[in-house]
This record gives sequence, structure tokens and C-alpha cells, in this order.
Amino acid sequence: MQDNVLELPPSPGSRIALGIDPGTAIVGYAVVMAQGSNLHMIVCDVITTPAKMVLAERLQIIYSGLSAIIAKYKPQEAAMEELFFAKNARTAMTVGHARGVAMLALANGGLSVAEYTPKQVKQAVTGYGAAGKDQVGEMVRILLKLSAVPRPDDAADAAAVAICHLNTMTYSTVINR
Repeated sequence: MQDNVLELPPSPGSRIALGIDPGTAIVGYAVVMAQGSNLHMIVCDVITTPAKMVLAERLQIIYSGLSAIIAKYKPQEAAMEELFFAKNARTAMTVGHARGVAMLALANGGLSVAEYTPKQVKQAVTGYGAAGKDQVGEMVRILLKLSAVPRPDDAADAAAVAICHLNTMTYSTVINR
């Protein structure tokens, strides 16, 4: 997906969050701005790594890519989907490496990281914790007023993580006042 050009510059009360859907082959990322209750997509895409590349080099691509995104878009906050334990322990281990590299890029960029389970993200975006990928993608499209669902799914998932974070932190901030 291409960068969206925002017609309005960020206002003093706006928040910019980077959402990340971690993986080793594909890392989804989205930068979303909240201005009050309005959400605006800034960028939504993926970082990919070649399957036959050694793990250390793949992790280096992920780190460099996320570091460049942080430098370019200057998010104020970051959120990442927690590791979902699949049946394949080897896959979980490599995704864990990718999550660690993503956290390092965020920390080096001066950002703290909020983490959300897949169920929390689905609940926050669709209102249903067991929503399917199509439902999540369509709600991302609607909430961000996009003409199409971000593709691939990893990009849409990253946007959902950013939306979840912006809405959860807004709600949490209001409750804690």
C-alpha cells in the first residue's frame, strides 16, 4: 500500500502510533494518526525477507526496515501483536527472534512497546474476539476510511494493532483521569 498524504498536518493533540505484526518472512507495519476520535492511515505495508536467506540476515533486514520507518514517520507510540503459539515450536522460535529485533528497533527509536494478544486486537477493531481475517480487514478499511482493505493480510493486521493501541490507550487514559 502506498503512503497516504494527509490533508491536515498533525495537530498538537494528535497521536501517531506504529503497529507491528511480527514475523520472519513478512513483518506487517502501519503508522496511524489519531486526531480526537478520527483515525488516519499514514502508511501501511510489509517488510519481506527471502526464505532461503540465513536467519541473522533476515533479522538484519527487519531491524533496518523498522528503523527506517521510525526515522521517516516519527511515531510517538508503538504496539505489537503478542506471539501466538502455534503447533510448530520452530516457527514460534523464529517469530520470537523477529519480535525481539522489532522491540530493539523500537527501543533504539525511543519508543516504548505496548503488546496485545490477537484476541484483544480483534475485539478492539471488530467487537468480536474470534473475528476472521476478512472481518478484521474490512473493519480496518472502514475505520481508516480507505478505499480498499490493506494487502497483504499482515499489513492489515498491523493497522489493526495500531487501531487497537490508539483506542485502548485513549480509553485507558479517559478511565484513569
